[in-house]
Amino acid sequence: MAIENTVAVLGPGGTGGLLAALLSRSGRRVVCLAGESTAETLRRDGITVRSAQFGDFTAAVEADTELREPVAACLVTVKHNALDAALTRVPPAVLGDALVVPLLNGVEHPAALRARYRPDRVAPAVIRVESTRIAPGVIEHGSPFTEVDLAGDGVPAARLDALAATLTAAGVTGRVVGDETAALWAKMAFLVPFALLTTRYGLPLGEVRTRHRDELETLVAETATVSLACGAPADPARALARYDAFPPGAKSSMQRDAEAGRPLELDAIGGALLRAAERNGVFVPVAARLVRELREAGR
Repeated sequence: MAIENTVAVLGPGGTGGLLAALLSRSGRRVVCLAGESTAETLRRDGITVRSAQFGDFTAAVEADTELREPVAACLVTVKHNALDAALTRVPPAVLGDALVVPLLNGVEHPAALRARYRPDRVAPAVIRVESTRIAPGVIEHGSPFTEVDLAGDGVPAARLDALAATLTAAGVTGRVVGDETAALWAKMAFLVPFALLTTRYGLPLGEVRTRHRDELETLVAETATVSLACGAPADPARALARYDAFPPGAKSSMQRDAEAGRPLELDAIGGALLRAAERNGVFVPVAARLVRELREAGR
């Protein structure tokens, strides 16, 4: 298949595995990049998805431990704390003109990627989905939606539009948004209170928003103030309404990682907020306390 029809997925876990399977099912050639054992499983068995939105299906994919040929785009879907090691699977000289599309939590990763790859090909994206890898090549998709907002300062608009169309054709709601900072901070402003509070107290969102309402409201306000200081819009009242509308049993991905004994993205989420607050002279005592307590707990 032509380069224009080929997409690489670095880290075929809950998010990457779902996107890889959907893209493959829609007719795209997909190359998953992972460790040897996972790559062997994917080559042999493909990716099986269990989803109320998309149905249950298995899609064939290619898989390798390293990118060895040009592609149209490389979706970066690893956890932030695995990013540096994972990027060794994507040599800049091989990647060439491809879009680099990180779907990571936090706001600091675009700068790191632009230092390694062509800055005008790094297109940060925000994904809204609940999807979990329960075994190599087996994905459970729980949310009734899968939405991706694409951005990228300096990235050619035609390239972003083409990728959004590719994602939409695969069943994902793909959109291009104009302001990268606003897109990243919109997710960050929602994620920080959700992740820190559910993980710190080991409770689903429904219990957090009732038993720890004061902390939730304060943390939402702190995060909104930092977002505004970084040049992104923020609406604390709207954020609280979103938390109240979420299913009461919802858990953050950080909480699920804690429950499973996996490394947390605490620095990429809470740490990044504290660093942005310090740079802008914003006082965030609740956020600072929660990050400290999680670190002291070995998180």
